Formats: sequence, C-alpha cells, structure tokens
Amino acid sequence: MKGRFAVVSQLSRPQIFFKALLGLILLVAGLGHLTWARAEFLAQVLDWLPLNGDVVVLASGVVEMLLAALLLLVWDARWRWQVGLVVALFFVAIFPGNISQYVNGMNAFGLDTDRARFVRLFFQPVLVLWALWSTQALQGLQRGTSRDT
Repeated sequence: MKGRFAVVSQLSRPQIFFKALLGLILLVAGLGHLTWARAEFLAQVLDWLPLNGDVVVLASGVVEMLLAALLLLVWDARWRWQVGLVVALFFVAIFPGNISQYVNGMNAFGLDTDRARFVRLFFQPVLVLWALWSTQALQGLQRGTSRDT
C-alpha cells in the first residue's frame, strides 16, 4: 500500500494473533458485564460517579463489545491503528476502577487479597501496550502527526 498509511499496512503474524485474541477477550468481558459477572464488575465502579453503578457496568459492557467488534473486523490500516488507540484509551479510562478495587479492598474476580489486587494493577499497562502494538497504533499516530502539509 502506498501513501500516508504505508507504514502501518502490514501486521506480523503475532500482531494478527494478539489483535484477534484481544478482540475475543473484550467480547467475553463485555458479555460478562451484561450477564454472569455484573456483580463483580459493579465492585469496580467508582462511588463518586454521578451515575447508577449498574448503568455504568452495562454501558461499559456494550462499549467493550463494540471495541471487540472493531478489533475483530477492522483490518484496513487507515482505521486499524485508530481502533487500537481508542482501545488503549479505554483501558486507561477504566484503570481508576482497578485502583479503587485495590484501595477499597473490594473482592472481585478472585482478587481477594491486597496483594492480588495490587499485582492486578500492573496488568493494565500491559493491556494498553497490547492494544497499541497489535494494531500498530503508535506507528499510525506518528505517521499521522508527522505528515507533510
């Protein structure tokens, strides 16, 4: 592919695999928000949010399923890296919920000790980097901001 997006046109096989895997993980998590894991996700909703916690859980589940669909269906380099950037920003946006779970000692998802909740915090940056790497979002962002005008 020539032109502006050539730098992000080809994904490696590992990137393809991990992009699809991340999409499947988000799909399962989104379904969990709507069904079997609603109470667990509710434990991560911040008390100070001016919204009903169940609404937050349901809405975030729908968002996760939409992001999953985008990861699984968008392969065109012009849009793929932007999807990766949005997914990474979503992971950043929900990180306060993970911090709240640790700070408030909320048991959810088998995280029933302070140590387990603390260790979980270190996986959020991994998810952010995973989204950026598997979609070549950083290359797309660099290319998009350094184009000649």
